[in-house]
Amino acid sequence: MDTIRVGMVGAGWIAQEHRRVLGSMADAEFAAVCDIDPERAGSLAVGTGARTYSDWRDLLDHEDLGALFVCTPPRSHRDPAVAALNHGLPVYLEKPIARTLEDAAAIVAAAGSTGTVCAVGYQWHALDLLGELPGLLAGQQVGLLVGTNIGPTQSRPWFTDMRAGGGNLLERGSHHMDLARAVAGDVVAVQAAGSRIRLARSAGDAGDIDDALTIMLELASGALATVVVAWTRPGQPGTYGLDIIASEATLRLALDPDFTLSGVSRGQPVTRRAASHPLERSVRRFLDAAGSRDPAAVACTPPDAAATLAVAVAAEQALQTSQAVPVGTF
Repeated sequence: MDTIRVGMVGAGWIAQEHRRVLGSMADAEFAAVCDIDPERAGSLAVGTGARTYSDWRDLLDHEDLGALFVCTPPRSHRDPAVAALNHGLPVYLEKPIARTLEDAAAIVAAAGSTGTVCAVGYQWHALDLLGELPGLLAGQQVGLLVGTNIGPTQSRPWFTDMRAGGGNLLERGSHHMDLARAVAGDVVAVQAAGSRIRLARSAGDAGDIDDALTIMLELASGALATVVVAWTRPGQPGTYGLDIIASEATLRLALDPDFTLSGVSRGQPVTRRAASHPLERSVRRFLDAAGSRDPAAVACTPPDAAATLAVAVAAEQALQTSQAVPVGTF
């Protein structure tokens, strides 16, 4: 089995998760890490033998890698991702694909023109249970999806700055926008509203994001989807799931940490459990795609992730205007 030497740009909390997953895979070697904070890069490298850098350009210049993970804040995705792709280096890009549609377009173009493997880290997109849904829903019409993303999350300086990170809408809500698209197809219009109540932060805390918001999606099929996001204080229980209501089915896709599918379809009970964690499956599919040089083999491609970003951008506009906003084509 060939070993893939992996580099990582960004050494925050999601990079720690990727390091853990890579460490469980016999064919992956965590070889190098870059962060603008040398201490943080060094902390992630402890026990691995990975070399550390403070500039991603130096990492790309000095390391012979088989794959690069980009785990920086969304506004910093474009440059390292495009540079790596233009050099033929497969990229696993944390979600969202970018903060702006312009940056997303550059990443999509680089991946498309070079044919280099690129995956975007919408981990629920990799959930094996999604493969069960076409059979269970065959010949039916999905009428309603209800997504819930309620619970604590780690705050980062850019997370609470709407312009920098998109807040709960982009960082958390877009997971469910992506999942709704994967289950029921394209979104054509969006409405959104934010709560004035701070659930996770005190009144004097910095930041301009909504701690809670509701997003309504109108799908091309005529179905509706709602996404409810609430950022709560540490220690509060979380609930993450997607309810799927179709003409002859009522299904519940329980997400982190259970990953089960239950309910009834055409009068028959449904009970399924995921065979693996979707984050691990997402990384596994990426490494396999990189090894076989098959861009289509990843769980979420750049064009797909860019289409999800277009929905999120429309949701931002809807949140600002209190009006329904059509989703632009990407």
